[in-house]
Parts: sequence; C-alpha cells; structure tokens
Amino acid sequence: MNKKNKYITVTKPFLPELKEFIPYLESIWDKKWVTNNGQLHQRLEYELEDFLGVKYVSLCTNGTLALMLALKALDITGEVITTPFSFIATSHAIVWNNATPVFCDIDEKTFNIDPDKIEKLITDKTTTIMPVHVYGNPCDNEKIQAIARRYDLALIYDAAHAFQVKKDKQSILTWGDISVLSFHATKVFNTFEGGAVICHTQEMKQKVDDLKNFGIHGETEVVTTGINAKMNEVQAAMGLLQLKYIDSNIIKRKIIADLYIENLKSVPGLSLFSYLPGVDANYSYFPVLIDENVYGKSRDFLYEVFKEQNIFTRRYFYPLISQFPMYSHLASARPDNLPIAERIASQILCLPIYPELLPDDTSRICSIIKDGFRK
Repeated sequence: MNKKNKYITVTKPFLPELKEFIPYLESIWDKKWVTNNGQLHQRLEYELEDFLGVKYVSLCTNGTLALMLALKALDITGEVITTPFSFIATSHAIVWNNATPVFCDIDEKTFNIDPDKIEKLITDKTTTIMPVHVYGNPCDNEKIQAIARRYDLALIYDAAHAFQVKKDKQSILTWGDISVLSFHATKVFNTFEGGAVICHTQEMKQKVDDLKNFGIHGETEVVTTGINAKMNEVQAAMGLLQLKYIDSNIIKRKIIADLYIENLKSVPGLSLFSYLPGVDANYSYFPVLIDENVYGKSRDFLYEVFKEQNIFTRRYFYPLISQFPMYSHLASARPDNLPIAERIASQILCLPIYPELLPDDTSRICSIIKDGFRK
C-alpha cells in the first residue's frame, strides 16, 4: 500500500489473537452464565485488585456509568469543582446526579486542574472536588487532598486515562475517596466497553455493587434506587485476556513516545507533553502543543494536513466542556475564568499512539510536522 493511502488512526484497540479469546467464549457458552456477577466477572475483579494494588474493584459496563455510580455512592449534591479540560462524560455524570459542575482552570504544564485555583471557587454549596488525571499524568493529590479535608469535601478522581499509573511506586488509584477507570476500546486496557469504581472499604464496594444492580441486595430485597451498570461475561473475558498483554503493550507505547520525543524535541513552536518526576506512565496519549506564532501555522491547519495524508490525529480536548451549550451559561464557564484551559484547548493535538504503530509510521508523522515548520 502506498504510504500516503495508509490510514493511521489516533488510537487503535489492542485485540489479542481471536484463537486466544475463543476458549473464554466456549466457557461462557458452556456455563450459560452471561451476566449478573458471573465467574469471569468475579475473577477479573480479583485479578485487577491484585494487579493494580487496590483494595476493591467494582466492574461496570462503561466508564460513564462508573462515574455516575461513584457520585451516587457518595450521595453527592450541590456543586462539584472539576476541570473543563476533559471528556464530556466527566461533567455529564455530575449533572445526571442533579449536581452542578463548577469549572476550575488548569495547570499549563500538567493540563490537570490547578489546585491553587480551587479554594476561590468553594462556596457553601460545594460538596465535592472531581479532578481528572489528564493523559494519565497524576494530579497534585497532596494539595487537593489537603483542600478537601480542610473544607470537608468529597474527593473523586476521574482516572479514565490512568490505568496502572503509579507515583513514587504507589498506584494513584488509592487516592481520594473513590477513583473511576474507563476500559473503553480507546484505552490502554480495554474490555470493548467497560469501566470500574475503585473503592477503599468493603462497605463502599457493597454500596456500589448494589447501585449497579438496580439496588437489589439479595433475592427479595431492594435497598436503594439503583441502575443497571453491570459488566457482562464477554467484557470480563476480554479484560482477563488483556491483562496478559498490558505490561508489554505499555512498553511498546513507551518506545513510540520516545521516538516522537527524539524526533520532535527541537521543532520550534512545538511543545511536548512530559510526565511528572516519579511517575510510572502508561503512555495512553501523546499530546503536543502548536504555538502558531512560532511554528508558523495553526494547530487546525496541521490537523487538516494530517487528514489529507490519511493520518487522523485528535484535538483532545477541544472544545472545552465549558464551551458546550449545556454548560456555557455557567458563571465558571466564562473564558476569562479559564485562560489557561482556553489556550491549551486551542493548541492541543494528540498524535497517533498504539502498540502496533510502526516506526516508519511514526517517522512519517514526525516528517509531516517538521515539513510544516520548514514550509
């Protein structure tokens, strides 16, 4: 295939050989147990608890429902301070729980919520802080946790990007009151769709388990107004198989990231994303910032050039959540309240990264960026 005609997507789900998946399907067909806390579901929860170094995992059918369950399990109401620089589900989950998102600006180096700007947003209606570990780069938990304790606020981490990320050799999923993972097909670890709520006590896990199963607690007892957010056995089977490859896939992602860094570190007007010291990253994304005044062309121009070459990058996150019509009316959503987030959103471009991406493809992507500056 001509290189120009080859499609390169920003990400691609890792799928093991089909022949490896078939025995899991045969087991499901044999048992006729396809959902409702099946054996594979139970096994995946146990193996994830061990692999991630966390106490309790409650599996869900997707990450958005996991966020909604986390908020519901903590009885969140009122105002939730969060980031505008995230996927839309972060704020949607808040609204679906009849709470109100309050947008806080972000740090220009980490792209995470800026802890130094949180306190000025706290009111008598504030109940919760919900930061996002953007691109898997850990938030400043020490500062955020101190604020949460000072004002007696709940702390929920949207850790959709942060599977197997560690800070100083400790899983960042142990932070806060609850953390939430996504196992969507675009993520480092996927179960086609899927997600999980990470809990620190058996009582909280039981509450989440009840909520994700209609509130049913035993054959004849319903204890709360729950929903249906259970992960099925086919999803769980894929998760068990993915665990066999996750470490090697992260290594492959790191190799690609290192190639990008080596080839792009000297391009004027291009800023590369870097992880904080002491972080064991999962290399889930490779974002760059395009400074039009130095690079000579806009981010959107480069985005279109890539599309012409059948290379599909992503302006992630653009637009900001705060710019969408269901949120733009909020006082905290005003652009002058979010100057850093507004600038980053206008410059951000995520380059393709996934385990099967070839070095030649990486070189081609880098050449297009370099040629764009030279021209």
